This record gives sequence, C-alpha cells and structure tokens, in this order.
Amino acid sequence: MFTRKKMGLILVMLISAALFISCGGSDDAEGETAQAAPVEKIVWKSSGHGPATDPSQIYHDKCCNAITLASGGRLEVQPFVGGSIVPEYKEVDAIQEGVLQMCYTCPMYNLDKWPAAGLISSRPGGLPGEALRTWFNYGGGADLMNKMMGDYNVMTFPGALSPLPAEVFFHSKVKLESLADIKGLKARCMGDGGEILKRMGAATVIIPGGEVYEAMQRNTIDAFEYSTIATNWKMHFNEVAPYMYLSPARAPSDPQVFFVNKEAFNALPEDLQEIVRAEIDRWSQAQHEYLVYESVKAIEEFKKAGIEVYKVPKEIEDALNAAADAFYAEKSAKEDPIFAEIYNSMKAYGQAYTASN
Repeated sequence: MFTRKKMGLILVMLISAALFISCGGSDDAEGETAQAAPVEKIVWKSSGHGPATDPSQIYHDKCCNAITLASGGRLEVQPFVGGSIVPEYKEVDAIQEGVLQMCYTCPMYNLDKWPAAGLISSRPGGLPGEALRTWFNYGGGADLMNKMMGDYNVMTFPGALSPLPAEVFFHSKVKLESLADIKGLKARCMGDGGEILKRMGAATVIIPGGEVYEAMQRNTIDAFEYSTIATNWKMHFNEVAPYMYLSPARAPSDPQVFFVNKEAFNALPEDLQEIVRAEIDRWSQAQHEYLVYESVKAIEEFKKAGIEVYKVPKEIEDALNAAADAFYAEKSAKEDPIFAEIYNSMKAYGQAYTASN
C-alpha cells in the first residue's frame, strides 16, 4: 500500500536531490558542473567632433551608450568628446590609424583626402534634409561615399547620416544688406561653402567649432556659420553676435555621418553588427527630429535675447547660387570621376524629389 510513510520518504529523497544539485553536485569524478566559457567583451573608442554642449556630441554619446546597453555589454563603445583623443576634424584619420573604431563627424572635414566629401555636407545648392537622408539611405549615397573612401579602412552604411535642418547662414557683428557687405568679411566658413564665399570676396578661415565663440570675442572674425538654430542657441552664440541671418542657400542641411573602422566592424558577430547599424540609424534620426523641433523654439529665444534676425538679401543668395554652380561645374570636370558621379547622382535625385513634392 502507498502509505503516508512512503510518501514522506519520497519527498525527503526529492528534497535531498534538489539540494545536492543546487550545491554543485555532479556525476563527474570531480563533482563540478561544466561552466560555460565567458564571453569576451569587445571595446571600441568613438569620438564626436564638437564640444560637450553641441547636440551632435550629446547624441553621439547617447548612441554609444545605447550600443553598449543593447549588446548586453558584449560591445562597449566608449564615447569621447571632440578633441579629447585626436585633434578635432581628424576623427576619420584616427579610425584609419586604429586609434578610434567609430566617430561622428561632418564629411566636409575630410576635404584634404576626398574633394567629393564636400558634396555630402553643408554645401550650397545641396539637398534639403529629408531628401539628403533618403538619397543616402535608398538612392545609393552611402555606397557612393564608401566608393569615394576607397582603400581607407573606414566605412559607413545607410542610416548613418543625420541630415539636420538648414544651418544658420551667418551670425554676424556687421549687417549684411547687400553683396558689397560680403567682400572683405572675416568669416569662419567650412567646406565648399567657405571656398565659394571666398570667390565672392569674403576672407574665410577654418576654425574648430569649440573656438568660434572666443574668436568672435577677440574680433578675430566678424561672422561665422556653425550649425542649426537650435545648436547655435545652446552654444550661447547670442552673446557674441547681435545679428543672425537665415537662408537655406548656403547649407540647406547640416549633415553628420557615423563612420566605423572597416576591419573592426567586419570582425563583429552578425548580431552585434545589426545592433550597431540599428542604434546608429535610431540616434541619427532622433537628433534630426530633435533639432527640427528645438530650432522652432530657439529662434524665439534668440529674438527674446535681443538678437536681430533677418533673411539673407536675395542679391546675396543669387550671387551665392551662381558662384556655386560655376564651382561645381569646374570641380566635376577636373576632379576624380567619383566627384561627378556623386554630384550628378544628388542632382538627379534632387530634381526628382522636387518634382514629386
């Protein structure tokens, strides 16, 4: 018969077995359970290109931390502020040299290596933000950028470009009422826009973003471009320039791109590659949306702070567009074929985009 005594004996045996297992009991000779091999953690270093207060740096850091979190710590991406590991604007070179495995920077900071980089940057006559990102993601833009970088141990991919809203045309100490006011203007202006404005008579200089505020204080420059309305408000530029001029003519978008070390990325397991792609896509788009929203608010903040906000005179816009057309026609004819390939691809997509809207 199945008595209560027998039932109690069975329960005692079951409890004893459970305790034996939980305490590390095993059938093997040494009484030890097999342990899974620990997963080796991969560590990347990544740098933004600006000061800590720049939203681009902030979103770069958010992206790095999100990759680390999403990977469960298997891929730790350590974020660094622009200039803290390598000089600002040398981030892509640092990836090539293996000092960094990732960075977030403006393509135009690499004109010394690839003249065509200025096309996928804050350029006069370029694509507006939404069109630029869709061209990059679906119109072959990312592939063309990789083709441009050639044998460099650097790569990008769709989703890695954050277009951002149009840049402020200029913050200035002097009024810009006609084309004559451009001539002799000491201005910080980067990339192709700087070369084109130089043709128009401006005395353009290259100054890292973190040094612009002080350059205005010291009267080293009269005017400057930097980024979007929202970004520039957070940089406190209202304290050094009484006038702000708006126009999409010089830079209809302010794109920045995530770049990664090709060998380091290809060495990742497929699931970590997907995490890197997905988080970069997520945060590059998030920064764009954030700055579109914040720029709407920031323009009112500039006005409340006493800044005089103007539209750029049409005379200046027309002259800039004409100079840009001539500039890119010349460059397309004399640079490596990739220059014309990128320029014509963007131009064709821009025409199709405009016709569909």
